[in-house]
Amino acid sequence: MLDVQNLHTYYGESHILHDVSLKVKKGSVSVLLGRNGMGKTTTLHSIMGIVPPKSGKVLIKNTEINGKPSYQVSKHGIGIVPQGRRIFSDLTVKENLLTTYRPINNGWDLNKIYEMFPRLKERETSMGGTLSGGEQQMLSIGRALMTNPELLLLDEPSEGLSPLMVREVIRIIRELKDNGMSMLLVEQNLAMAMDLADYVYILNKGSIVFEGTPKEFDSGVKNKYLSLSS
Repeated sequence: MLDVQNLHTYYGESHILHDVSLKVKKGSVSVLLGRNGMGKTTTLHSIMGIVPPKSGKVLIKNTEINGKPSYQVSKHGIGIVPQGRRIFSDLTVKENLLTTYRPINNGWDLNKIYEMFPRLKERETSMGGTLSGGEQQMLSIGRALMTNPELLLLDEPSEGLSPLMVREVIRIIRELKDNGMSMLLVEQNLAMAMDLADYVYILNKGSIVFEGTPKEFDSGVKNKYLSLSS
């Protein structure tokens, strides 16, 4: 589904990503882990075309998309749930959802979003800025689904949520996976990430330093690359 090959990405003169390669298989969840500031969000932005890489390739279903602007990347079937939700606070729930709507046959529409997120139906006419953090996260995920993606990029979807809402996000991701959605998940909540992961990557200082299955991820890897004291 997604094949990222040897990405090098810069912010100005700062070299952020160093030869980053990763894959997401169709219908699977790949998880990208790493401490703060290691390049996880930059990786998603490089894939999405928000921060174009200086070199390397991004392929979706064997079609090269690197260098394309984000609106064209979206048309290739990639949706993003950004860190911090970034909903439109001065638009209603319904208006937020319709801003990204790209109709396809039997795809996501308002009815299907409201079926998955009944709370959004209840708050349909409420302004985005009046929603709770959990409701805003539901809206952010729903807005991404309204682009009818085949691959979903999720950047810290559990950030700032209560344990109850974290469990709800886990349920949503599992349901999407069961329905065939491919996902690349950036997540600081290690327990949640390992619960959902089919394959794991770790970024350290802009480079992939580990990849493997959850069973291959052991305490030595965790302590070396994810512990705050390391």
